[in-house]
Amino acid sequence: MMDILDKTKRFLWAFVEIGFAGILAIMLIYLILGQDSGVFVLSVADNVMKFANAVPTPSLIGLAAIPLNYVVLKRLLTIVETVRAGDPFVAANASRLRAIAWALLALQLLSLVIGAIAKTVSTPAHPLDLDAGFSINGWLAVLLTFLLARVFAEGTLMREDLEGTV
Repeated sequence: MMDILDKTKRFLWAFVEIGFAGILAIMLIYLILGQDSGVFVLSVADNVMKFANAVPTPSLIGLAAIPLNYVVLKRLLTIVETVRAGDPFVAANASRLRAIAWALLALQLLSLVIGAIAKTVSTPAHPLDLDAGFSINGWLAVLLTFLLARVFAEGTLMREDLEGTV
């Protein structure tokens, strides 16, 4: 049963990744060729532009959090798989944790930007209350993730040294 779920999960992730890559490729073609890029590309670009114009600026900035969260979750899933296999202290996990820490840092900076925009556009007549801005827990998570990445890197080196002496 777990094998079927794992295959289904991988298929769905591949489908999402291919979809995102396809939309990005179409937008790149549009940016390079402009009006000469063909009917389909122009249609997709027009729909993307309509979406971008219909969504408020803070929301568009918030959309930047999607790929950052994807980076975090994808790397965490890979780390969990190495733990499940019984081999968590590998150099790749230290790199993954470092990538997670950088993504968390970017998310914290993005939260500061969104909070600043919300504070700027909020008025007493139309208050805008968002859970964005400075978060001590978020910044601690960033620091601890960088620290954990260093611990994993040192653990990997210690294990390699131990294996070399045995």
